[in-house]
Amino acid sequence: MSDLTTFREDTRQWLEEHCPASMRTYMPESEKCWGGRDYKFSSDDQKLWLMRMADRGWTAPTFPKEYGGGGLSKDEAKVLKEELSAITARAPLASMGTEMIGPAILEFGTEALKQQHLPAIIRGEIRWCQGYSEPNAGSDLAGLQANAEDMGDHFIVNGQKVWTSYADKSDWMFCLVKTDNSVKHGGISLVLFDMKSPGVTARPIKLISGRSPFCETFLDNVRVDKDQVVGEINNGWTIAKYLLTHEREMLGRIGNVPAEKTLSERATASIGLKDGRLADSALRLELAEWEIDFQSHQLTIERVRDETAAASVGNSSAMLKLYGTQLNQRRRELLIASEGFDAMTWKEDSEARLWLRSKGNTIEGGTSEVQLNIISRRILGLG
Repeated sequence: MSDLTTFREDTRQWLEEHCPASMRTYMPESEKCWGGRDYKFSSDDQKLWLMRMADRGWTAPTFPKEYGGGGLSKDEAKVLKEELSAITARAPLASMGTEMIGPAILEFGTEALKQQHLPAIIRGEIRWCQGYSEPNAGSDLAGLQANAEDMGDHFIVNGQKVWTSYADKSDWMFCLVKTDNSVKHGGISLVLFDMKSPGVTARPIKLISGRSPFCETFLDNVRVDKDQVVGEINNGWTIAKYLLTHEREMLGRIGNVPAEKTLSERATASIGLKDGRLADSALRLELAEWEIDFQSHQLTIERVRDETAAASVGNSSAMLKLYGTQLNQRRRELLIASEGFDAMTWKEDSEARLWLRSKGNTIEGGTSEVQLNIISRRILGLG
C-alpha cells in the first residue's frame, strides 16, 4: 500500500470521526467562518470544526508544522481536498490570512514575523484585510499615494485605501505604502498593522446588492513599527505581485462550491423533469455547457498546480482568475433563470443579492482587461 493511499484512508477515517454532521451541509454565504478576534460563530459545531481542523494544521495544510500548519505535500493536500469534498464538508475557515498574506510572510517575512503571525492565521484568531487600491490607484497600483514617513524605528503612514474588503470587521491589514517617493515601483513597501491602531478608520461602502463587503479606509498618522515590514523596505512591489497571484488564484476558484447543490439539482427542483430530463430544453443546453466549462476549469486549476513547483501559480493565476470569475457570473445568471420569481427576494443570501454581487467578480483583484493584458504579454509573449 502506497503512502498516499494510507494517508487517504487515515484522512477519511479522521474526517468521519471528527467532522460534525451539521458541517457536512450546504453553507450559506452568511455562515462562512471568517475567524478573528470578535468573530461570532453561527453554532457550537462551527467553532468545534474550526478548532479540530486548526489543531491538525489543516486550515493551512501545506504550511510548515513549526508554525502550526499541516506540513502536507501538494499531493497530500490534494487528497485532503478530495476527501473533504466527498463528504460535502464546509470550509472550516475563509481567510485572506491563509490564502494571501500567510504565503507572502512565509516567502519573504523574517522569522519573527512568521512566529508572530502564522500560528494566529492558521488558528483563525486574526482576520486580515488588504490595503492595496486607492481612489486614484486601482488597477495601476504603482501609482499609489499612501505615504510612510521614516521616523527611525517606525513609519508614520498617511493616506486612503478603497474597496478594502471587510476592513470594518478585520483585525489586521497588509498594506502597500510609499517609502521612497523618488521612484515609482521601487519605492513601495508592504507593511502590517493592527486595525485598532490610532488613526485607522474604516467606513463601509454600500453596494447595489445592499451589502457592504467593501470599505474606504483612512490612515491618519498611523504608526507602523519597522519590524512589521514584510521583506525589504522599498521591495514591496515584488511582494505585491507575488501576493496578487494568490489573490487571483483564490478568485479563480470563486465558483467552486462543492458543499452546495449543483446547478442541475437546483434547476430540477425549480422546473421539474420531462421524460427524465429537465423540462426546459434551452436551459438544459446552457446548464450542460456551463457544467462542461466548469469541469474543464477545475481540471485546468489542478493541472497548473501540478505543473508548478513553487507555492504560487505565477502568471497562470491571471488566466484562472479571468475564466473563474466569468464562470461564477454565468452560474448566477443560470440560477436566476432557473428559479425565476423565487430568486427575486431580498432576504439574506437570496439569489438576487448574490447575482448582483457577482457583477464585481470581474473587477476585483484586477479587472478582466488587466488579466487579458497579463495573459497576452506574460503567457503568450505578444509584447
